[in-house]
Amino acid sequence: MNLFGRLTEKSWETPGADPTADPALSRPSAASVGLRVFFGIVTMLFGLVTMAYVMRMGTVAMEHGPVSDWRPMPDPPLLWINSAILILSGLAWEAARAGARIGRGLLLFAGVVAAGLLALLFLAGQLALWAQYAARGYYAAANPSYSFFYLITGLHGLHLLGGLYVWGRTVSRLLAGADAGAVRVTVDLCAAYWHFLLVIWLVMLGLLIST
Repeated sequence: MNLFGRLTEKSWETPGADPTADPALSRPSAASVGLRVFFGIVTMLFGLVTMAYVMRMGTVAMEHGPVSDWRPMPDPPLLWINSAILILSGLAWEAARAGARIGRGLLLFAGVVAAGLLALLFLAGQLALWAQYAARGYYAAANPSYSFFYLITGLHGLHLLGGLYVWGRTVSRLLAGADAGAVRVTVDLCAAYWHFLLVIWLVMLGLLIST
């Protein structure tokens, strides 16, 4: 059952045509539906930031013609290194998902731990990137484009921190002895969340380096 079908479902009717079917197998879980709704909200948030970004550039161009106060930021190697680390984090979640699916506890644990540590490394790299820019005079108040860079990277980092909270709880459950079946849904949702944030980051990165 798709998201629209789940939202329009009548609670007083038996879900699905087959009354003997297991609802847990025939429709997405409440957590899955909630995550998809959250994806929509976050997409709108970054969409609004993108619109404001583009409008700010266009407004300056119309007011000042060829002379603009918009100054693009450089793209140092650390920016690409951080992006590669986030991609590796997503791949680690896929390894964890595979481990959960086939019941290989070691692969599951290694994938979950690696995914979180790589995400922490990504955030540390982003902070180092901020420090690099500040050392070169690219302060948030110095130019509108610099402000947008810190806003976009800060928002993205906060969303990743939220995912790391769930990651920490998942690691705790695994250390406490939870098996693959007990954490499979959580791992699936975390992997989807990481992939979503990776797509958001790549789109924002493309916007930042192309303008």
